[in-house]
Amino acid sequence: MKNFVKICKSLDETRDLAKKFADLVKSNGVFANLYGEIGAGKTAFVKLVAENLDIKENVTSPSFVILNEYHGGIIPMYHFDLYRLENEGVKTIVDELREYTNNCVTFVEWAQFSQDEFPFEHLKINVSYGDGDERIYEFIPFGASAQMIVEGLK
Repeated sequence: MKNFVKICKSLDETRDLAKKFADLVKSNGVFANLYGEIGAGKTAFVKLVAENLDIKENVTSPSFVILNEYHGGIIPMYHFDLYRLENEGVKTIVDELREYTNNCVTFVEWAQFSQDEFPFEHLKINVSYGDGDERIYEFIPFGASAQMIVEGLK
């Protein structure tokens, strides 16, 4: 499996990346785990993907509610945040997360709290700071369809 790294030097470049990503996942969906420091741009990327999936609802961070659901776009989108669950709480929902793997777009922020216990196909997205306003997006596929998405981003 081959990774893909994209350095976005502006919001417009991030918008373009999110559009390309949305175009690749709007038919079959994806389960994507997001990693990165606070403020790196995880939720911002999710918002931009949502716009390109024609989701009209206000996309916000699910930090305090654990899950936000969006059903008004091309494909259902689910946005989890595991930060407040920590290790023990995450263990109780890992199996449930499998329900969000078919014909939908699922983003899981703070996936590191799962201790990477995702035995099913998924895409790992690392978001990090670059120089100045740059953001670095690294896409790491786990499984054939995730690899196809990564290849499509190149």
